[in-house]
Amino acid sequence: MRMERLYRDREEAGEQLAERLLEYREEEPLVLAAPRGGVAVGLPVARRLGAPLDVVLVKKLGAPGNPELGFGAVAEDGEVVLDEELTSRLGLEPREIEALVTQVAAELAERGRRYRGARPAVEIAGRTVIVVDDGVATGSTLESAVMAVRKRGARRVVAAVPVSSLEARSRLEQAADAFVCLLVDPGFLAVGAYYEDFPQLTDEEVERLLTARPQEGGAGPPPSRS
Repeated sequence: MRMERLYRDREEAGEQLAERLLEYREEEPLVLAAPRGGVAVGLPVARRLGAPLDVVLVKKLGAPGNPELGFGAVAEDGEVVLDEELTSRLGLEPREIEALVTQVAAELAERGRRYRGARPAVEIAGRTVIVVDDGVATGSTLESAVMAVRKRGARRVVAAVPVSSLEARSRLEQAADAFVCLLVDPGFLAVGAYYEDFPQLTDEEVERLLTARPQEGGAGPPPSRS
C-alpha cells in the first residue's frame, strides 16, 4: 500500500521537529545542520529555539562504482565512521578507503570555505548542540557528525530528524545523548518518500538559508512564535 507522505517540504518538517525540541530552549543550544537538505530543516528549528544556525560538515563514503551506497562517512575534522559489515562485504582494501577519505575530506574543506567564507566554525565547547538532518537511512553520516561534535567538546549532543529507520535509530541512540525523531518507520523507504516536495538543494540555496539566521551575536529575524 502506498504510504501518505508526512511532510509538505523540509520547512514543514523542521517546524514540527522544533516543537519536539522546545525543552532544550532554556539551554541556549546551537543548531548544526547537515548540508544540504538538513539546513532547510535546521532553519525553522533554530528560529523556534532562538538559536544560532551553522553547518556540521559530513559526507558519506560511497562504494566504488556505486556512490549512492554509503559504507561510512567523514566529518570535516577527519572523524571517520565505517559500517564494518558492509565494508567487509564490499571487499574494500585499507588503501581504497584511505583514498576515498582523502578525497571526501578535501571536498568538505572546500564546502566549508564556501558556506562560511572567512568566518570560523562556531565554538561549541561546553554547549548543548542539536545536530539536524532531513532524515536518516543507515545513520552513519549523522553518527559521524555527532562524534565530531562530541570531540569538539559539546556538553550535550542531541540528534534530531523528522524520519528514521530502525537501524539509524539504534546507532544514533548510542552515539548521541538524546535522539529526537518524529517517525521511526520499520518499513523505512528512501528519505524523500516521506516528503511531497523534496528537491536537491544547491550550494547557493544553502548559503541563502544560512544567512537567514544570525550567528553568535548577530542580528537577524526573531524566533517565530506559535
